[in-house]
Amino acid sequence: MPFETLPTSYTGRRRATLALPLLLLGAGAGSAQTLPASTSPAAIDRAVAAFTGSAIGTPGGARMASDPRLQLAPCGGALAVSWHTPARNAVAVECPGPTAWRVFVAISPAQGGAARPATPAVKRGDAITILVRGRGFSVQQPGEAMEAGAVGEWIEVRTSRKAQALRARIERPGLAVVPAG
Repeated sequence: MPFETLPTSYTGRRRATLALPLLLLGAGAGSAQTLPASTSPAAIDRAVAAFTGSAIGTPGGARMASDPRLQLAPCGGALAVSWHTPARNAVAVECPGPTAWRVFVAISPAQGGAARPATPAVKRGDAITILVRGRGFSVQQPGEAMEAGAVGEWIEVRTSRKAQALRARIERPGLAVVPAG
């Protein structure tokens, strides 16, 4: 099944907008119609496979198929797919439509054996700065890394010994960012 042209734009990282066809089975051979991408788990799987160039479960492709129970708001436009981490071990699939949403899909290590472990930028127990960043504001506070991780990876952090752990993305050594909105 041929895909439409995949336009790309560069905003610091590779991003492709995919307009994936959905075939309707109808009155006979050659009577399929093309519709805009839906928000079904299968459409997300197709978008990831087209972006990475690898099938589900193969090196360089999604680790596993999206959960068929996943229910997302209808997407009014094409799905946007981009690398979520510099290590290329996850992609973000986004709907820019009226009810925007984003899901993250884990990617299997590329051909050549196990993924090369990235050098940890933060080690478990390190003192770090936790930055909460949103539209038009940012707040930072000292904290502690609850696990080790490389730049671009998501780890658990906490602001004090009694605080609940948060998920944050390591932006550079000593700095973890929690996106807000």
